[in-house]
Amino acid sequence: MLVTDDHPIVLDGVTLALQNTSWLRVAGYARTGREAIAAVLNLRPDVVLLDLRLPDMLGPEAVQALRAQNPQVKIILFTAYPEHAALDAALAAGAHGVVVKDTEREDLVDVIRRVVAGERVIGIDVGGNSNAWLSRKLGEHGLTRREYDILRRVAMGETNPEIARALGLSRNTVKTYLQRALEKLGARNRVEALARANQLGIL
Repeated sequence: MLVTDDHPIVLDGVTLALQNTSWLRVAGYARTGREAIAAVLNLRPDVVLLDLRLPDMLGPEAVQALRAQNPQVKIILFTAYPEHAALDAALAAGAHGVVVKDTEREDLVDVIRRVVAGERVIGIDVGGNSNAWLSRKLGEHGLTRREYDILRRVAMGETNPEIARALGLSRNTVKTYLQRALEKLGARNRVEALARANQLGIL
């Protein structure tokens, strides 16, 4: 199995969680989509555990590239937020399953086993009630759903005018929501806000 995530602590945690699973071996790691594509070519893993948001590409693009490299590889999306806007597109691109990052070790192993066996295991099977999960996480940090929606779109590279059009808001309203989100996250700019939200597990 290839584990792809840009956070070393996640790589270490997955390795630790899977080390006592006799039929499963972590063959390698990647921290970007490009590294994952090269590793799939060189290591020929049966399964890729793929973070939905990598520094150089989002899940849909990564899934397409990995499957182009090896059409037989099984891809399991690994995300802190099972309702991320890119999730549906990544599944449509050919991903075989979804696991939320706070899932129990036994559930992670079970999803991998089922995907290897040919099943498609998606989101709610392992993540529970994702709406409740998100509401709880946002509530812990004082963020509203609208502030979150705007942060998520910023994370996907959209500009304020693009966000305003997509959500039917004025540019000033988007700017106000974003500024509130930055204040609540203790961030000075967008980059810090996204990094902080990622650390908190809400992006």
